[in-house]
Amino acid sequence: MEMNKTIKLNEILQKSDHTLLRQDATWNEIKEIINDGIKYNTASVCIPPSYVGQAAKYINEKGCTLKVCTVIGFPNGYQTTAVKCFETEDAIKNGADEIDMVINIGWLKDKKYDAILDEIKEIKKVCGQKLLKVIIETCLLTSDEMIKMCEIVSESGAEFIKTSTGFSTGGATFDDVKLMSEHISKGVLIKAAGGIASLEDAQKFIELGAWRLGTSRVVKIAKEQGF
Repeated sequence: MEMNKTIKLNEILQKSDHTLLRQDATWNEIKEIINDGIKYNTASVCIPPSYVGQAAKYINEKGCTLKVCTVIGFPNGYQTTAVKCFETEDAIKNGADEIDMVINIGWLKDKKYDAILDEIKEIKKVCGQKLLKVIIETCLLTSDEMIKMCEIVSESGAEFIKTSTGFSTGGATFDDVKLMSEHISKGVLIKAAGGIASLEDAQKFIELGAWRLGTSRVVKIAKEQGF
């Protein structure tokens, strides 16, 4: 039984972007989650753009291959496309391996679907072979808007659609991930983020179709269990 728990926890950790995006995050705290990410073999560490260069250098000096993920247009998404593209270019130049961008939610409410698609395509062009995850902030959307974003992201060339920033009125829900899994095209992956508080939650999100999890809690649980 214990072995099964260990295997499950290990699998969940490998799908986790170990995340610290608080406004008051310090370098010592960022360094701690990097060390945890290395120890627990997480998919990446997701950190503020201002720490990407320092983090990439630190990881390289340790001779590790941990991926650095950062956020663009975060958390509100209403920057211009040019600004988001510059942020993306700067992050990649500084050593980011993965980019999590926030859509312009107002554009979605205004049904400016072509503008949203064009913006994602422009950012993906800057990303090149780097992974792009598109944050749609599900807590602010209707089911129809979520379905429309599944269609747009599927057409955009981005690798992932992501539920949430964790900075709005709510995070990932089981119903949202289930809905997204039913409407994304084959080859587009789901990242569930925000409010994942337990291993049971994490396992359920994966079962419903999430390929990545944005969370800090899973590593804390691993530590608590002496993993």
